[in-house]
Amino acid sequence: MHSRRKFIKQGILGAASLGTVASAISCQEAGKEKKTVRKPIVISTWDFGVAANQAAWEILKKNGRALDAVEAGVKVPEADLKNVTVGKGGYPDRDGHVTLDACIMDELGNCGSVAAMEDIAHPISVARLVMEKTPHVMLMGAGARQFALENGFQAENLLTPSSEEAWKEWLKEKNYKPVMNIENKSFATEKLPGNKYNHDTIGMLAIDADGNLSGACTTSGMAFKMHGRVGDSPIIGAGLYVDNEVGGATSTGVGEEVIRNVGSFLVVELMRQGYSPEDACKEAVMRIVKKKPDIAKDIQVGFLALNKNGEYGSYALQDGFTFAICDSEKQDLIEKGKFHYQPK
Repeated sequence: MHSRRKFIKQGILGAASLGTVASAISCQEAGKEKKTVRKPIVISTWDFGVAANQAAWEILKKNGRALDAVEAGVKVPEADLKNVTVGKGGYPDRDGHVTLDACIMDELGNCGSVAAMEDIAHPISVARLVMEKTPHVMLMGAGARQFALENGFQAENLLTPSSEEAWKEWLKEKNYKPVMNIENKSFATEKLPGNKYNHDTIGMLAIDADGNLSGACTTSGMAFKMHGRVGDSPIIGAGLYVDNEVGGATSTGVGEEVIRNVGSFLVVELMRQGYSPEDACKEAVMRIVKKKPDIAKDIQVGFLALNKNGEYGSYALQDGFTFAICDSEKQDLIEKGKFHYQPK
């Protein structure tokens, strides 16, 4: 009888205990503040991201898909002849060839890329077709050009008169030294007077009204690079990465160091572990500093990230990196990225 009473008592206490735990869990969950997702939103690298964002916003504000928005957005700098770092206005390689790189990635993990492609003004649209029409992720060089022509793109000479003039001027000394932050015109004017040569990228990330992410990245690469050189911009995981459960990241600057650290994938994985977008970008920058301290102090690399809640952040090696933000409140906001090395 004693053991039966003891058994019943333990059962009652156990049930009460389970009830308390369940109640505690319920209270804990109820006490959690549900974050409001900031959507739609689009962010992109550098000051010229403002015009690109505005084009993307035209699609996002009508509840359009993030993938369509990022493609439309980065096509703006691709078509801008004054932008010598992206698209048809881009500076050539050291042999005088304008070669373009781009990649795109959607919320389902689908992605497409082209690298070292000549004569086609909008590599981002070709990259999307690679994603949608082929079993591959990347096409390059003559094969990418052929694929573009077969799909209705028109070949054109991308070497503009001003780019050709700059190339011929460069040939006099043939000094290959990428210049930091030339994309930021105010910074370049103030800090780097007289610089004519540059490199870089536009990377764009967006969340649409359905809460889905996509990203795009496009560039003409480093000015006066070796013919055939490909940087991080068209490489999924380096120049761009999107995971619809977590967020997206893109990069800018000297692509070789981004590739060595699989930078954008690293940023997204750090956000998966709980890092904020800015802290994730900072950690990716510090990996470069740790591995290559002698190189890192003389180059620029920046990361830009957007998480699933619409929170964004950036971090760069050097001062001067900027990025543009566009949402329902403001369509032309520019912020200055935080950086590691302090100006001398």
